[in-house]
Amino acid sequence: MHLGNQTSISEFLLLGLSTQPEQQELLFALFLAMYLATVVGNGLIILAIGLDSYLHTPMYLFLANLAFADISSISTSVPKMLMNIQTKSPSISYESCVTHMYFSIVFVVIDNFLLGVMACDRFVAICHPLNCTAIMGPRLCLWLTAIPWVLSNAVALTHTLLLLRLVFCDGNALPHFFCDLAPLLRLSCSDTTANELVFFVVGSWVVTLPFALTLISYVCVVRAVLRL
Repeated sequence: MHLGNQTSISEFLLLGLSTQPEQQELLFALFLAMYLATVVGNGLIILAIGLDSYLHTPMYLFLANLAFADISSISTSVPKMLMNIQTKSPSISYESCVTHMYFSIVFVVIDNFLLGVMACDRFVAICHPLNCTAIMGPRLCLWLTAIPWVLSNAVALTHTLLLLRLVFCDGNALPHFFCDLAPLLRLSCSDTTANELVFFVVGSWVVTLPFALTLISYVCVVRAVLRL
């Protein structure tokens, strides 16, 4: 996809958390340790769920998806940051930055939706234990797993398509270690009203819906426990 007619900027500069040379090695070690811990920890969760047939239940299916989303989310940003620190080159191409932003949004949104789905699963398991297997059947579990992935990609695609219509003229320095939507909008020299409106509306919905599902589910769980 050729974007040369839309913007005069071919790359962005990821300034990271600090520009002080003496802090770069500390940041590299810290984020490398965090990245390895996240990947190994979540990878072991996925491996354990896959190998143990007793864990092939809805709760662990959702947990495996959440672990995969966490690995993917941190893998979209931290490796690039570590490479920039080592090479001392903070640049990232326009196309890579947009792609990076797309997948960052996907995995952040999927985390929110999966947490809401897991809360609903716990509600069914605690409040309707005798009917839990019948309610949370394979077909419903498949839908509850697939729908968050579809919605998260739809949200990311909406933001990405709106971003591609913007023009970036002069400034290309991002005060972050990854390509985030908000700082990209601030760098644009074109009208970002539509982007900001969609960012607010969709962002509110993405946060509010899973939070409401989680809150309602656990209120019902607490009420059921208190009745005992």
